[in-house]
Amino acid sequence: MLSRVYSCAVVGLEGVIVETEVDFTNGLPGMTIVGLPDTAVQESRERVQTAVKNAGLHFPRHRIVVNLAPASVRKEGPAYDLPIALGVIILAGYLPQDSIQNSIVIGELSLDGVLRHTRGILPMAATARANGYTRMFVPEADAPEAALIPDLEIIPVRSLADLYAHLSNRRIIEPYRPSSDPLEPLFTPTDFAEVKGHEHVKRALEVAAAGGHNVLMVGSPGAGKTLLARALPGILPEMSIEESLDVTRIYSVADQLPAGTPLIRHRPFRAPHHTISHAGLVGGGNIPKPGEISLAHRGVLFLDEFPEFGTRVLEVMRQPMEDKTVTISRAKGSLTFSANFQLIAAMNPCPCGYYGDSLKACSCAPVVVTKYQKRISGPLLDRIDIHIEVPRVDYEKLSGNRLGETSESIRARVQAARDRQNQRFGVRSLQTSGKQSQETLHSVVCNADMRIGEIRQFCQLQAEGQSLMRAAMSQLQLSARAYHRILKLSRTIADLAGSEEIQSAHLAEALQYRPKIMMG
Repeated sequence: MLSRVYSCAVVGLEGVIVETEVDFTNGLPGMTIVGLPDTAVQESRERVQTAVKNAGLHFPRHRIVVNLAPASVRKEGPAYDLPIALGVIILAGYLPQDSIQNSIVIGELSLDGVLRHTRGILPMAATARANGYTRMFVPEADAPEAALIPDLEIIPVRSLADLYAHLSNRRIIEPYRPSSDPLEPLFTPTDFAEVKGHEHVKRALEVAAAGGHNVLMVGSPGAGKTLLARALPGILPEMSIEESLDVTRIYSVADQLPAGTPLIRHRPFRAPHHTISHAGLVGGGNIPKPGEISLAHRGVLFLDEFPEFGTRVLEVMRQPMEDKTVTISRAKGSLTFSANFQLIAAMNPCPCGYYGDSLKACSCAPVVVTKYQKRISGPLLDRIDIHIEVPRVDYEKLSGNRLGETSESIRARVQAARDRQNQRFGVRSLQTSGKQSQETLHSVVCNADMRIGEIRQFCQLQAEGQSLMRAAMSQLQLSARAYHRILKLSRTIADLAGSEEIQSAHLAEALQYRPKIMMG
């Protein structure tokens, strides 16, 4: 008699239902696993056999064949231990086949039968519900993550012995009930009130936060670029439940969910070192995994010492910055990961760091300065909306006790500007009666996401603004991309001011954020 247990694989960020078929065949005792398994799946033969024995059950002395279907999908990781073990137990006659009807089973077994944490539980649970399954058996540690998906009964399993006792109605495991504790307040690592001086840089970061724009900060060492960048998450608007689930799915697949945090509520802040490889930044590997730009989805990607990153590493970001996704192609197929991040880059103006400094002289030759600055290509600079210089802070400001405006008050203005954008683009919360709707969000959620059609519709200039833009196009030699980015930036500045129309003052402020001509 053939036994069937349903499990799930993760391909990219999506789940695929896997049917685990177990049967006896003629031959010497042993277990054969087919269906494109990787090494970790092949090794489950020993784990399953020992775990079944340690659960107090007799392991059949037959030749056992396990088929993981569909065979076209590569099976990786130890998540198939529990479904294979359950299939063997059912085949041996310990449990009826209908005991796991309409259920998905996930879990890695230790030798004593205890279940370990398994990555990718959230997309698996979403796939289970989408395919009509009503119950899911998961490791006890992963139950809070699986419970984020509504209309799915989550059974937290501690060990194989407990699961056998539950399915044989000897000791029932209660379904997991999510905690109703109030959500913790937003965590602000650095408050803008603690940053002395730099009022114009704070204003630029406020504009960037309000519209989701990319920023490049240029300044001498120790001027405060990193401090300002790390304060930015504190003024970003709170994530909606849809955005949180979107980010959590990526972290679940990458196995980077913090312990005890089933749902990521804070916008990600990723700051990779400049020695990172291009695969580490955009994702990759034989079986592609999300890179830093995907882990920064809906949050901030901070690249300090911008020119020190490899040229190839930086250039691969150009397409994700435009498309908000990254596609990784391999001989076995292509995978697409979300990458809607906000780039905040910081750099020194030259190798010694003091070119143009008001106090310390630069020791670099002009040709060295030019070569250093040209490490950042023109097409990449063109994709950055806000270029801002970060000068030294005066002693009087540094030593003074006067605090600046708090991150909380700045975030209130940013949130108001985002609310105007949500209303404009038709973005609405899809949270109804505690259940997430299946309807998809509009792809444009902030001004930086606007495409040509939205720019033409929402970024109309008055006569005075048109003449100003005409002069700027001629004098600054702007590209078509730069022209559209200035319009989007102007729209954000107008939103912060509560204006329905883009005034010439808003356009003038947007133009001042264009890059200054350095050494050529």
